[in-house]
Amino acid sequence: MREGKIRAGVAQVKAYAARMRALSDADLRAETARLKRKLAAGASLASLMPEAYAAVAEADRRMLGFYPFDEQIYGAVALEAGCLAEMNTGEGKTLTATMPLYLHALTGKSTILVTANEYLAYRDAEQLRPVFSFLGLTERAGVAKTPGRTFTNDEKRVNYAADVLYTTHSALAFDYLLNNLVARAEDRFLRDFDFVLVDEADSVLLDSAQMPLVISGSPRVQSNLYASADFFVSTLKEDRDFEVEDKSVWLTEAGVARAERFFGIDSLFAHKNFELNRHIQLALRARALFHAQKEYMVSDEGEIVLLDNSIGRSLPGMKLRGGEHQALEEKEHLKITQEQRSVASITYQNLFLMFPEMCGMSGTFSDARRELWRVYRKRVVVVPPHKRLRRDDKADRYFMSAEDQYAAALKEALRAHELGRPVLVVTATIQDTRIFSGMLVERHVPHSVLNANNAYWEAEIIAAAGQKGAVTVSTGMAGRGTDIKLGSGVAEIGGLAVIGVGRMMNTRLERQARGRAGRQGDPGSSQFFVSLEDEIVTQMFAEKTDKILDGDRHASHAQVKRLINRSQRIIEEQSVSSREQAVRYDQILRRQRDIMYGARNRLLDGEAVAEDDLRAIVHANLKRFVAAHPQLTPGELNRYVLDNLTYELTGDEAALFTGGTSQLLARMSAYADGLLAAKKARFSTEGAYQDFLRACMLRALDEGWIEEVDYLQQLQYAITSRGTAQRNPIFEYSKEAYRSFEEMKRDMMEHIARNFFLAEPQAGKHGKRTILFP
Repeated sequence: MREGKIRAGVAQVKAYAARMRALSDADLRAETARLKRKLAAGASLASLMPEAYAAVAEADRRMLGFYPFDEQIYGAVALEAGCLAEMNTGEGKTLTATMPLYLHALTGKSTILVTANEYLAYRDAEQLRPVFSFLGLTERAGVAKTPGRTFTNDEKRVNYAADVLYTTHSALAFDYLLNNLVARAEDRFLRDFDFVLVDEADSVLLDSAQMPLVISGSPRVQSNLYASADFFVSTLKEDRDFEVEDKSVWLTEAGVARAERFFGIDSLFAHKNFELNRHIQLALRARALFHAQKEYMVSDEGEIVLLDNSIGRSLPGMKLRGGEHQALEEKEHLKITQEQRSVASITYQNLFLMFPEMCGMSGTFSDARRELWRVYRKRVVVVPPHKRLRRDDKADRYFMSAEDQYAAALKEALRAHELGRPVLVVTATIQDTRIFSGMLVERHVPHSVLNANNAYWEAEIIAAAGQKGAVTVSTGMAGRGTDIKLGSGVAEIGGLAVIGVGRMMNTRLERQARGRAGRQGDPGSSQFFVSLEDEIVTQMFAEKTDKILDGDRHASHAQVKRLINRSQRIIEEQSVSSREQAVRYDQILRRQRDIMYGARNRLLDGEAVAEDDLRAIVHANLKRFVAAHPQLTPGELNRYVLDNLTYELTGDEAALFTGGTSQLLARMSAYADGLLAAKKARFSTEGAYQDFLRACMLRALDEGWIEEVDYLQQLQYAITSRGTAQRNPIFEYSKEAYRSFEEMKRDMMEHIARNFFLAEPQAGKHGKRTILFP
């Protein structure tokens, strides 16, 4: 969208400002009903945008005391055009969002704001609720104030029925999956998706999008391979036995041969060794890709707690999928928890692509504009700041060793602290916050620490971080959505000093950290201190950095700088590759998911099942059975009948063999048709019969789909090692996914017929009918 067109939209909104300001509260509130009537009469949202934006802007002024600046309206116009708006820290994205949210809420369709974490979602919902309530709209938070509290389906239904919902990307994704697992239509709680505004969108759409979300259900049979696989992997050497690249790990040919000798097998890739191969891959990932205090930590209760390593937040209650959580537990010598089967899965990319209309905001889009266009077909619009940026972004300082790096960062922190300036130290990992905090303690400097271990106090810590003399040490948690307001007299002595310790995973995270200072034209400064011992450098160039640090290899300052910065570029490129691979895998699963969820919803919505369709399923099953048993015996036939058609043999079954086997299929089909008619006759109404038939089909569909999702999740881990067998993993996955889907459909047809013939409807409590399935 061109700048001139956006500015024209801003002018149109401002043209209504005087009229809206002259309205009484009652008349301003009545604008909502008036605009809804215009929409119902055929007006487009685009034509209503100037009036709607002006109305909610005036409501913002009356309820919050803030009228949107022209730049905020500029951002809101860009959002309505479906763009991604890059707005500097402190420019008021929260207020900007009220305009497109109000406009789309007028449609009565689903209107959702998604942000990066529960703290921001709940905070913004509470802050903006008076505005939407004043205008006659309902607004809810889709997350609870108390961490760990979950909503019931009834509570979720109320939340999603609200005109405007504030929630998180993970809560929305899990709710989408859970909504497609309900057993009854009345248990569903989601409305059809329509409009979503993604706040902190680069974090949500990129950083959080490297792994799909998976819901786990009924437990798998517990494996005893975790310990042996972990021990085997502990004997391997990187580069010789396995290689790591793009956040993937696989055995080399030497590693495969070593595994085959260790476990005494002929081929690691044989189908009979699938589970062993999977457990070796899980153990490899646990040891090579997951690091304590970065991707996870061990709680005081002896449990694995996952971390969002881009910002250092803990992810309570979340578990890794496909047995990887158990592999981590084995690595850390913890009690192995029960491995759960994956029952539903989706990537954030495919989730947000379901929305007919999507837009987003962030302070750091421009670095990833190509990927955002390639994946989401969204353009980035840079919104001009309301006030000139006064922050002094000092050049990065580069060091050979972590000791020199930390000493210099501490010296700069103490210098700013002595001046009375508030100091925010942002580190790359939780462990780094502990190290820096210890150094401050040694020098008797009072300070607060914000990381995954004390996220509960986040609001209080952030509120105090801008006061004179305050020192705060944080992971990247303090880098998103948090507004650090300067205390009295702080601006006069230089504002907030942001000190970054360690090269971060990408430049966007560093820009977010810098952006905590200099909000809305305030003074401030930022500087990063990095070294060859930063984790991403040693991860990429371990051998090279070891030689430099040991003095075996000379490196100039320029070479050190290039090596450190190159490490970050490689990590960023690997992250892009990882997200692209996740999308490719999920696109294969998406086609299956769309088919299954569509069929499931039709059943839940009460679609009638034609008797001819049921009969066709039964006949197809019989045809496969007869074809698979060319030398069928009476005993085998009776077993099939008892397992699939009826628990009661009448003696008529023997007649099926009369006349030879050439007409066996026709006689079996006629026999099954008689059983079908008898079963149907047991129902007093067509409605009761259809309810029973749909329940039988839904049960078979769910059981088959759960097995399919679980298998494909396991397959993703095992398939990476096929690269060593000169095979394309994506092609192999696609081929195997198609084969397993066809097999699932055949099994599903078998289970539909079996459920229909063998399930027994029963009267439950309070007259409610239940079904006892075989």
